[in-house]
Amino acid sequence: MPQRALAVVLLAALLLAVAAWWRWPSNAAALDCPDGQVSLDDGGVARCGSGAPLPAGQALTVGQKLDLNAVTAEDLALLPGVGPELARTLVDERTRLGGFTSWDQVDAVSGVGPARLETLQQACALGPH
Repeated sequence: MPQRALAVVLLAALLLAVAAWWRWPSNAAALDCPDGQVSLDDGGVARCGSGAPLPAGQALTVGQKLDLNAVTAEDLALLPGVGPELARTLVDERTRLGGFTSWDQVDAVSGVGPARLETLQQACALGPH
């Protein structure tokens, strides 16, 4: 009987592991649209095509990057490890430079270290300024 109970427990654990792996969220974009083509329809649902631009939080959720040369300090502060103070510093430096043209300029901003730079690079793009 103990061997049978152990087999049942192991089988249950294996099934749970497979189910968790199969349902685990991926890093793929939630919508399969070309960059910049996700927008909100009149009902507030994200769709491919024309409509209102997505708020920053929703844009990140569907796999879009924020434009570091256009995003507000409030939206930048939503990124992990950025916060309101660094977000304001980034926007101030962006204004002073007339826009960021390279990630080296972003890295030179006080408060941006390797980890924050990586976060910014994953969540943002350097759009035209």
